[in-house]
Parts: sequence; structure tokens; C-alpha cells
Amino acid sequence: MKRIVALTSLLAIGSTAAIAGPALQICHGEYALCAASSTDATGRSIVVNGITFREGVSVCPVLHGPAIADMNLMGGSCKAPQGKVWSLFSNVKNFPQAPTWAVMPEVVRAFTTAPTPGGGMSNMWSFPCVKREHLVNGVQLADCYGPLNESPWTSTSVPFGSVVGTAAAVGASNPVGGNIP
Repeated sequence: MKRIVALTSLLAIGSTAAIAGPALQICHGEYALCAASSTDATGRSIVVNGITFREGVSVCPVLHGPAIADMNLMGGSCKAPQGKVWSLFSNVKNFPQAPTWAVMPEVVRAFTTAPTPGGGMSNMWSFPCVKREHLVNGVQLADCYGPLNESPWTSTSVPFGSVVGTAAAVGASNPVGGNIP
């Protein structure tokens, strides 16, 4: 719960009058947690709040329970379309992580984005995910699609040289995370 309160505080600080902040809500049920995932560019674009970004895809474990969402990006509903889940934020400390998808403790770190391939960051928070057909080591996985180098707090571009927080392993390509305001 402390992490949800901290996230809410960060979102309030990071929002400005000119840029509408997230519409926060707690959703209950199935969701994907991409906090420790890397992201590969798809070669396509994605539009977030009228701004076009490069699109990325992350493989994320599907969990069950309460999670925080941005209703602005989810059409105002926690209910995902059939066969899909939303990628949400959670305060779980141990969850399945690549490459084995064994349950491991979350290890949060900061890094600085760079223009080198894979040196950026990605935002998967409150974006749709397609559940995979087969479990891996007993874990349901989903392919989540979201923007590269987009701030989850303001929906604006995150420039290279920005400090980002993530739970992805060192060396992960375009780790899922959020810029630190």
C-alpha cells in the first residue's frame, strides 16, 4: 500500500495544469505486471493523449488482486476485452520474472536513458495486453503493447539522459519504468 500512496503522490507532483494527470482507480482481478520487463520495438507507432510514440511490446506475468490503473487510458473501465488484460501497477514485492518466470523479489533501481539501441525506457501502465495461449513454468504471460520513451505521469516524451526507475534487470532493453521527476 505504501507504494500506491507513493505513486499517487508522485503523480500529483508530476502533473501540471497544462497536462491532465492520470485518473487513478484501484481495479480488482486479473492484470499484467510489467515492472520487471524489458521491451522490444514493434516498428509501429502508438498514440497516447494525441502524441505519437514508437510502440514497444513487453512480455509480462499475469497476476490477480488489486492494482492501480489510469482510467484515462482504459476507457474508464477496469474490464478488459475478452482474452486480454490491462497492464497495471501493483504493490506486490515478489512476482514471476524473466527469463525463467520463477517468483523472485522485486529489485528497484534507477538508470539513465541513452540514445543507444535498447537504451530508452517504456511505459506499459494501463495499456492492453494479449494473454498468451500456453503457460510457461506454470505462469500465464501476456504480450503488452505501449509507448517507448513516454512518461507515465504526463504522457509527454522522456528525453535521453533522463533518470528512470524500474525493476527490470540491469542490461534489459528499454526497461518498463517511469521517469523520476
